[in-house]
Amino acid sequence: MNENIRTIGLIAGNGQFPILFSRAARDQKIKVVAAGIKGDTSFLLRPLVDHFSLFKAGELRKLFKYFQEHGIRHVIMAGQVNPKHLFNPRAEMDEEFRSLFQALRDRKADTIFTAVANKLQAHGMELVDSTFLIKPYMAPAGTLTKRGPTTVELEDIDFGRYIAKSMGGLDVGQTVVVKEKAIVAIEAMEGTDRCILRGGQIARQGAVVVKMSKPEQDQRFDVPVIGPRTIRNMAKVRIGCLAIEKDKTIIIDRDACVKLADKAGICIVAA
Repeated sequence: MNENIRTIGLIAGNGQFPILFSRAARDQKIKVVAAGIKGDTSFLLRPLVDHFSLFKAGELRKLFKYFQEHGIRHVIMAGQVNPKHLFNPRAEMDEEFRSLFQALRDRKADTIFTAVANKLQAHGMELVDSTFLIKPYMAPAGTLTKRGPTTVELEDIDFGRYIAKSMGGLDVGQTVVVKEKAIVAIEAMEGTDRCILRGGQIARQGAVVVKMSKPEQDQRFDVPVIGPRTIRNMAKVRIGCLAIEKDKTIIIDRDACVKLADKAGICIVAA
């Protein structure tokens, strides 16, 4: 069904994922009607899409109406929405968002995104696999950098993969920082970048970052993503190795990531 989509709605959070998706859509002659989130979405997205409008995080009714006015039947989510929106006492929530929020059994990422998907469906729209246009950007198997992992790093990768999968199964986060089989940091709501910086500051140097998909990963949302910013943050706190999951992790600007990693002596491995 996805290959027949000629117009799509995009709920665009922060980071480069929305930009990557929009470029891929344009290359395949698919029209993109983008809904940006105020304070999150990059202004660089605007020239890459056919229609663009900004919304507050709690304006679900306006967002649904916007998509409906453009005849949208399929929607993707790309990019993180700042979790601070969830706890901002000044945040304005319309009736649609308030009813969604009050019905949540918890505020884990999958719970929230699944509720949004159900709301979209109730309004005649389907949330689809966010990676369906960008399969070539998924991480290939193997070592992507000049330097491969050391024996110690390989042991930390094996240990970290188990921890990351366990945390993903609980919908806590996708990233862990490990050093000598000690869990230095686990990603929670703050996101990968802050987890890396926090873990690196504790480990001081030589730690390993492991980022995995969830055991029951829903490809419609929260797909693992790394990019140049990931590598810069690792270099900043002298973390030496990044392990990601092959075929399930999006790499934003792979050439830049590898160049930055090689310069810093960082190993990137996908397995």
